[in-house]
Amino acid sequence: MIRWITIRNRVMSYQVNRRTAFVIGMLIIANLAAIVVCTGLGSLYISPLEVARTILGIGDSTNSMIILSLRLPRVIIAVLVGSALAVAGALLQGIVRNPLTSPDVIGISGGASLGTVVFILYFSHVSVRFMPLSAMAGAFATAFLIYLFAYRKGITPMRLVLIGIGMATALTALTYMLILTASFTPTAVAVKAFTFMTGSIYGVSWERDVRTLLPWLIVLLPVALLYARHLNVQELGDEVATSVGSRVNVQRTILLIISVALAGAAVAIGGAINFIGLMAPHIARKLVGPAYGGVIPVSGLIGSLVLLLSDLVARTAFIPLDIPAGVFTAAIGAPFFIYLLYRHRNRA
Repeated sequence: MIRWITIRNRVMSYQVNRRTAFVIGMLIIANLAAIVVCTGLGSLYISPLEVARTILGIGDSTNSMIILSLRLPRVIIAVLVGSALAVAGALLQGIVRNPLTSPDVIGISGGASLGTVVFILYFSHVSVRFMPLSAMAGAFATAFLIYLFAYRKGITPMRLVLIGIGMATALTALTYMLILTASFTPTAVAVKAFTFMTGSIYGVSWERDVRTLLPWLIVLLPVALLYARHLNVQELGDEVATSVGSRVNVQRTILLIISVALAGAAVAIGGAINFIGLMAPHIARKLVGPAYGGVIPVSGLIGSLVLLLSDLVARTAFIPLDIPAGVFTAAIGAPFFIYLLYRHRNRA
């Protein structure tokens, strides 16, 4: 049986593993089904058929406002944020060759959270479209500090994780202290900052949130997929990668920039949603193997599905309360992280 599908044109040639293509197809179908189901469930139940008809523009106008204005933006943001965090985690694990790494575990999401909270508290009068830039600045500054502190005649994976965990804890404490000591801040702004720190996509809109995040992902996700092949070479080690013509340092820097930018953009809109970037790549590797050409798209689809389902439980399990989705991703991800720590406890 032929395991590969070869696609050629005048510009490029590449191969797609049949198993990977099948998994991606199934996950796309699962995501589409989850979008329709999640949009219909809530305090007012709307059937999946009616949701699909309304999205296609042929449904009853009675529920169109609930579907199109209130629920669908939240569902789309869950897809975008979940996929961005998952791809950022997959890239980061490939860059440092450490399965314990993810943007939230080593503090990059914490830096993005600090940058976003600074924007919310001090620059709330500025257009929200600049908020991802503030989050990315915090994320890049944190990534630089982690690298600086972890470097000692090279970087070992465990040292990077331990310093990252310490950095994440310190940044979280600093962010909360900033919120609590900003006495001039209106109560509504402070509440927004606190809600952001728990990881919530409550109250999002097309104009303010979807249109702010979507352009970043349209650019960054295809570039991440384009550079996936460089991660495959780097998995063999720096010396082997260099010997076959790979510019390891340049490509690693570009991949790190993509990963940090994805995490920063996602955190700016979705808040401090943890562990998706850790879990999704591990699940993806179990499904399609270690090749990053399959790991990256599968991770993105798994991440969006995890956040979709987490947010569904968050807003329907305790009606009329709307629990932040980050509470449920943390409840799943924390035991998963402890399991990974135990499994890799003897590795250098």
